[in-house]
Formats: sequence, structure tokens, C-alpha cells
Amino acid sequence: MLPVTTSGLSKRFGDFYALRDCDVTVPAGSVFGLLGPNGAGKTTLVRMLLGFIRPTSGSGRVGDLDIREDSVAVRRQVSYLPGDARLPRHMKARALLEFFAAMQPTGDFQRSLAIAQRLELDLRRRVAFMSTGMRQKLALAAVLAPHSPVLILDEPTANLDPTVRGEVLKMVAEAKQEGRTVIFSSHVLSEIEEVCDSAAFLRRGLLVRFQQINELRDRHLVRGHCDEPFELAEFLDAEQVQLQFLGNGRFLLDVSGDLAPVMRWLLERTITALRIEPVRLRTVYDSVHRGDAQHPTPTAAPAEEIV
Repeated sequence: MLPVTTSGLSKRFGDFYALRDCDVTVPAGSVFGLLGPNGAGKTTLVRMLLGFIRPTSGSGRVGDLDIREDSVAVRRQVSYLPGDARLPRHMKARALLEFFAAMQPTGDFQRSLAIAQRLELDLRRRVAFMSTGMRQKLALAAVLAPHSPVLILDEPTANLDPTVRGEVLKMVAEAKQEGRTVIFSSHVLSEIEEVCDSAAFLRRGLLVRFQQINELRDRHLVRGHCDEPFELAEFLDAEQVQLQFLGNGRFLLDVSGDLAPVMRWLLERTITALRIEPVRLRTVYDSVHRGDAQHPTPTAAPAEEIV
């Protein structure tokens, strides 16, 4: 089990910062989500962790290994799926898995075959004659099979159908159960909610928010309409319950924790409409990209793909 940490990690290209002063701690054996639009700095962070890009300043470690001084040793500990994985087109799928298993210090060809079968991948074809989705499955079989303590997955479910996506997410959960540390970059917010313990939001090279996923599961929005004005009851914790009036009798309560005291209190009001919604990762994501990362304004939206 290996943690991954960075301190003040930065990369500058001339006057442009691709990543600036990034402090990240990924506990060993956890699944850590990376969120942000294209160009936010996610890939730059991953490539610096792996030693493909040298930092301009700051530091990082994978376990006890320094990403600057021990980059080759770091890569021996990591199994990495890039977002633009390219595979030799002339090779047949089975031979390619055998090749990658032999190249990886902790490679396991039989496990690669088992994952390919689980993903319903035909290994008799050459890469050149595979669809984009089939090539993604092949890359996943090569990356998920090694017994490396750290997994870095960049858009692992891209180009996959919903059934296979679900299977990949199960494999990520299984990797966590095995004690492996997973860094999971995705544009699909529902996937981050499902498999990650925590997530970092990157915007224009800055890490602007860190979110524990279990905190979202305890947070709800209560929308309603009341025929009479009211104030928040004194017995309700102002840190856990926030009230906004939206005009024309409409109100919004942002509730963290137990809903029961709030609902009992609302029953004493003249409420003519009421709707309860879970706070989703989309709420936080939208607030980050409106620039209010520290105090997000609640909105109701499903946690689906970011277009």
C-alpha cells in the first residue's frame, strides 16, 4: 500500500502555468478522483508523478520514492492508463497482452486474459481491425492485470458501453479492496461519486477544491413554497442548515447531516410545496467553474457526463 503526495508541485512553460502550487495527499488504499475540463492540469499532474515531465518547482512522492530522483523506480510501482492510449496496430490482441505482461515487473498474463474475458474482448483480432471501444478494453486488460500497488487511470471508461463501464468500475473497487491506491481521472461525475473516496477539482492549473465524497451523501437540498414569512429556528445548527429566500414565497434549505429535525420544523409551517434533492457532485463542479469553489451555491442537476 503506497500513498501519493505532492507539495507545491508546479509546471511552467514560459509565462504559462500548466499546474501551480498543487498540494495533494492520496491515502494508501484509497480511490482519488481528478476532475476538471480539458487543459485544467490533470494530465500534467499525472505525467509529473510518473517522471515524464520534470516539475518547475515543488515535490512529490509515491510511497517513499521521490518523483524527481527515483522516477524509474516510481514507474515500477505504477500501472498507468493514459487518456490517449496507443497500441501497436500490427499485433494481435493476445500477443500484445503477453508482451505487456512480460514488460511490467508485476505483470500477470493469465490475469490479463481473465480481464479480457470479463470485458468480453475477442483476443484473436489484430489491433488494426479493432473498434475504438475494443482497443480501450485491450488497454484496460493490459493495465489492470499487473499487481502494481498504484493505479493511475485517465478516462478508463471512454468509448465503452454502459454495461462494460459498470464492470470497469467494479474492477476499480476490487483494486481498492486489494489495498491498491487508485488515481481516477474522469469527466463522468457519476463515476467519481460511485468509486472515489475523495476528489480534487482543478481549474486553469490550480487545485481549487477538495471534496470528500461521503460528505456529499449526507447533504440535501430542500426546496419549497411557504405562504407566510419565517426565520430559521434557533435550535437548528446554522453550520449544518442554511436558508435562502428566492422570492414569491419560495425558499431553499441546504442541509448537512440529519434531515429529521428540519422536517419536523417544516411541518409547523404553512408549506404548500416541498421537494427534497440530494446534493450531487455536479453541484460542486458547477460552483467551481463559476468561481465560487469555497462556498458553492446549491443547484439541482443530475450527475451525468460533462459535455
